[in-house]
Amino acid sequence: MSADTERARRWRLVLGAEGAGAGSGLADAPLSDEDSGVDAVLAALYDKPDEEAAGGPRSANLGASAPRVARWLGDIRRYFPSTVVQVMQRDAVDRLGLTRMLLEKELLSAVEPDVHLVGTLLSLNGVLPEETKETAREVVRKVVEQLEERLAERTRAAITGALDKASRTQRPRPGDVDWARTIHANLKHYSPELGTIVPEKVVGFGRRRQAVQRDVVLAVDQSGSMAESVVYSGLFGAVLASMRALKTSFVAFDTEVADLTEHLADPVDVLFGTQLGGGTDINRAIAYCQGLVERPERTLLVLISDLYEGGDEDELLHRIGELVGAGVQVVTLLALSDSGAPSYDHENAAALAELGVPAFACTPDQFPDLMAAAVRGDDLQAWVAKESS
Repeated sequence: MSADTERARRWRLVLGAEGAGAGSGLADAPLSDEDSGVDAVLAALYDKPDEEAAGGPRSANLGASAPRVARWLGDIRRYFPSTVVQVMQRDAVDRLGLTRMLLEKELLSAVEPDVHLVGTLLSLNGVLPEETKETAREVVRKVVEQLEERLAERTRAAITGALDKASRTQRPRPGDVDWARTIHANLKHYSPELGTIVPEKVVGFGRRRQAVQRDVVLAVDQSGSMAESVVYSGLFGAVLASMRALKTSFVAFDTEVADLTEHLADPVDVLFGTQLGGGTDINRAIAYCQGLVERPERTLLVLISDLYEGGDEDELLHRIGELVGAGVQVVTLLALSDSGAPSYDHENAAALAELGVPAFACTPDQFPDLMAAAVRGDDLQAWVAKESS
């Protein structure tokens, strides 16, 4: 196949029959049987319905037939890689309103699971039929397991290292000497006469204790715009709760507050304990979180919200100012997702910055390093600047 023919074929698949109409030179581009199949599944999703097509030649669409939807779901998995399948599924829900895809067990079983799908399922949690709920949990668990494999161990390692570094001392007990660091710090004090290093500085860790070293409170906005952030927050909450050195609390909120800490043993239970949608009362959530603070100087409060406040903004800022004044380290994540720059309330973000509370978006891959930097007591504004450069 010549380069021109291949180019025409690709444009024909992109534009469809209607877009590649008379005069375009593309309408007669040759399509193989497989290309025709690809063309049909794209037409079903992206072509206008018959009554809007003004007599255009293409008439396929998903219609209202469950068998047709199920067949279409199978076809797109046949023709496209999973990343493209996920995009097309989201488009099917958004463009055609096919939320019923997720309300029927057979159709849900055919869907390629991803974070966005989990967010949609959580938003439908209250209306899922009983026979579909178990399938929905299986879909959510599959995504959670994939995310855990990618992020969990890295998070534990980063935070454990930060906790160790934060407790390092130059007057360690004998059993707590960090010999590798001590030798490295004293190489210039090697004595040829003695044939050994004479350490002037001993580096080690403070007495390792089983006691909790940090208290972490995750306050997670579960309004509809925060769906992806809620999914990642539930995963990270469960990972943090698995670390003995941390005492982790998980608070989800909209206009009401739900303390889901007791469910942190299983992130799927956490996610199904949330209820996406509704308004936002951040002030009410922060008031609840204030009651969880027992050791202010050892507490890290991570507020995950776009800061669109439906409650009392002045009281919210006052409460956060009180927390900061008491020694609580407060961080605001405008989003915890991979979806690019988030929409957020710029005025509230600026007001928090004046209180010394950094507000920025964070990807899931950055979160372990962010938590480690917070535990070490690093300048988080400088950390953000470095990550963004």
